[in-house]
Amino acid sequence: MTTDVNTAFADEKTRQIDAARDHERKFQTRIDRGEIRMISPNRYEVLTGWDRGETFTVSRNAQGQIAEIIAQHGLDTRADGTIALYASSPAWHGLGQIIPGGTSDIDTVLELSGLDFDVTTVPSLYQWGEELREHTDQFHTVRADTGAALGVVGARYAPIQNRQGFEFLQELVGHFDVVWESAGLLRGGRRVFISIRLPEAVRIDADGINDLIVPYVAVMNDHTGNGQFQCVVTPWRPVCANTERFAVRDAVTRWAVRHTIGATNQIKEARRTLGLSVNYFAQFAHEETALARTNIAVDEFHRVIADLWPLDDDAPRRTRNNHAARTALLTDQFDTETARVGRTAYAAERAITGYLDHVAPRRPGKTMTEEIARATAAIEGADDDTKTRAHKRLLILSRT
Repeated sequence: MTTDVNTAFADEKTRQIDAARDHERKFQTRIDRGEIRMISPNRYEVLTGWDRGETFTVSRNAQGQIAEIIAQHGLDTRADGTIALYASSPAWHGLGQIIPGGTSDIDTVLELSGLDFDVTTVPSLYQWGEELREHTDQFHTVRADTGAALGVVGARYAPIQNRQGFEFLQELVGHFDVVWESAGLLRGGRRVFISIRLPEAVRIDADGINDLIVPYVAVMNDHTGNGQFQCVVTPWRPVCANTERFAVRDAVTRWAVRHTIGATNQIKEARRTLGLSVNYFAQFAHEETALARTNIAVDEFHRVIADLWPLDDDAPRRTRNNHAARTALLTDQFDTETARVGRTAYAAERAITGYLDHVAPRRPGKTMTEEIARATAAIEGADDDTKTRAHKRLLILSRT
């Protein structure tokens, strides 16, 4: 039997076109269902599920068809080529080492996430003519497994090892009968994270929007000398370089310690803080429910924005243009949230936190991508003051 090459080529081309169209239809269906939305040309945000708030980009071919969906995860790659991430269930980007249902074994978590390395300090040396000299007050932090330099530190700096820093959570894992949720590396191991899920979720406005908030304890360790070891309580698990934080009035959401001798003993204080953090979610749910039951008009939302980002009457044109652009982006976020939970103060707060975490411009440092700079700002609470002021401002509306 002979094959007509032209016919075979035409048939194959037809199948490729049909597959591309099917991919486009499925992608558009997700947009139509409100699962994802475009936030800039070829850049999209996930709006639903575990991965709400995470972003990805789409590359297209010459015909304008989707060629590749690129996860903006910002995670490191292990020596074997796999992504340095452990998770108890798949993230939207489908990457990492997954143990369905999770594990309570910290050794397994450290190995699968690539966190099973120590950090040491070595003297800082410099060349002076023919002589190699030592800077006596300066050291480099170095990965003990690869020898990769992580940062420059002073003489008083003492590394908090990944295992030492995360072991205190093992007691919570055993006490609450929970599992490790996620763990991973960022920026070549300069920053590492691990998280567990707290035993009870909270519901916002159970008789109305019935929004589920899942609290996690996330611990971040910094090996560069520019950051602290810190513990936060967050409504979303970190599974990439994107994460979301709520800053609530008087809430105990963060505990931190500097890298000094004796720091690992101080980490025990985090246990008390975590207990307070667990308790605060009841108050958090009460206040968020009040916001969910408070209607708000677009004009009022704009007044809240004006309070958070005031514009002077004599502001230059560039400042005015930036202010207008920010207002437009925030209004777009508000429209997205109102479609999901109604035109309420709760939607307004979600819009503001979403803008700060995932849309607001970030200037990355020399060793960062924009996504990692955004993640670092979220993890370290760079916008907590703004979020707290927004929360307080919106609570006033709920009480009038």
